[in-house]
Amino acid sequence: MGRYFGTDGFRGEANIDVTADHAYKIGRFLGWYYGEKKKREGSGNEVRIVIGKDTRRSSYMFEYSLVAGLVASGADAYMLHVTTTPSVAYITHVDAFDCGIMISASHNPYYDNGIKLLDGNGVKMDEETIGFIEDYIDGKSEVFGQKWESIPFAERNRIGKTVDYVAGRNRYIGYLISLGVYSFRGKRIGIDCANGSAWNIAKSVFEALGAVTYVINAQPNGFNINENAGSTHIEGLRKYVIENGLDAGFAYDGDADRCLCVDEKGNILTGDHIMYIYACYMKERGKLINNTVVTTIMSNLGLYKAFDEAGIDYVQTPVGDKYVYEYMSEHNNILGGEQSGHIIFSKYATTGDGILTSLKMMQVLMAKECEMSRLYDNLHIYPQMLENVKVTDKEKVLADPRVKEATEIAAKELGNSGRILVRPSGTEPVVRVMVEAETDEICEKYVSMVAYAIKSVS
Repeated sequence: MGRYFGTDGFRGEANIDVTADHAYKIGRFLGWYYGEKKKREGSGNEVRIVIGKDTRRSSYMFEYSLVAGLVASGADAYMLHVTTTPSVAYITHVDAFDCGIMISASHNPYYDNGIKLLDGNGVKMDEETIGFIEDYIDGKSEVFGQKWESIPFAERNRIGKTVDYVAGRNRYIGYLISLGVYSFRGKRIGIDCANGSAWNIAKSVFEALGAVTYVINAQPNGFNINENAGSTHIEGLRKYVIENGLDAGFAYDGDADRCLCVDEKGNILTGDHIMYIYACYMKERGKLINNTVVTTIMSNLGLYKAFDEAGIDYVQTPVGDKYVYEYMSEHNNILGGEQSGHIIFSKYATTGDGILTSLKMMQVLMAKECEMSRLYDNLHIYPQMLENVKVTDKEKVLADPRVKEATEIAAKELGNSGRILVRPSGTEPVVRVMVEAETDEICEKYVSMVAYAIKSVS
């Protein structure tokens, strides 16, 4: 991770950790960098950068700060306004933008915000370019083999412009609808938009495919994004599905790159369930390329046992859909994701896409002509407990002998019947302690033991 950018962008409390000045500098550098790069490559084309945002009040501030920096450096800023992260990735790629920017703190509370950067292929930006941006924020620049005391402003007819690009968002909606293999006519579907980016997109897609939609948490006011809503608070959707007798429910996070599901009985389906269901579906049809699913170290032991029984191979990457996609690209895999609901279908998207994920689950449901609860009969998830321990110095805590000793004792006692994972968050000042075991009581015992050691250090 860099000085400002973590595994999922530059994120923190708005105007405390991430400021309008940061956004302006990022815009200034990106607008200049791509222009200078084109000039050196002999291309006279203008620099075009597309921007989306979620529904946080502070997103307006960051949007206009970024735009000011971009146009001051000579780039044209195309504004999608409120939209999803995957829509920015899609439009960046298909409309040949130099890069894409999404303003969001994903599943975090409203007072946080962040800036995610995507390259021209709609993939998270490379570490070298991120390093250049961080250097510029810190007041130094060494790019293109030389040091820059300052980067020039654009002048006269080279100053950039803004373009209202709602048409791009509409094209993304059309793309999702085009992926509908089956009509959803007759299906009653619950949708939890988390008062975030999906609020004006998901309903349109499902209704275009024939579903009767029951939508909750689609009244964003700038402060209620993720508030007791969406994939991080799925209990509300679970209750709603049961009370209304719905066939299924889908919950997204703030920027809609995650999706979790609820079946007709109210059972919650995590990203592990989703990967299992779709992998088995693809294997049955002979379309699971390389017979492999890419997971992260956070996936449940039960998933791996179920994959073994189904004859499906799997690999593990570090936590972060960025790492999942990198591995998938390198090894030509078509399915991967995280337990949290970031699922990547590489044939259709370069990043996790919550709405796309729900469409793929509906595809399996319609093809199998059964209830959603029947799609994962052979998957038995181990009890799991996760505690986020707030710390001031993640590296110091993880290196402390007391934390190491507690972790080693837990791992030894769990043996082959469970596991413990202690890792720093890539987006928050916390250390995550996760235990899987045969019972909730065992999980609680070892999570508490290691969390206590961490708290005694921090």
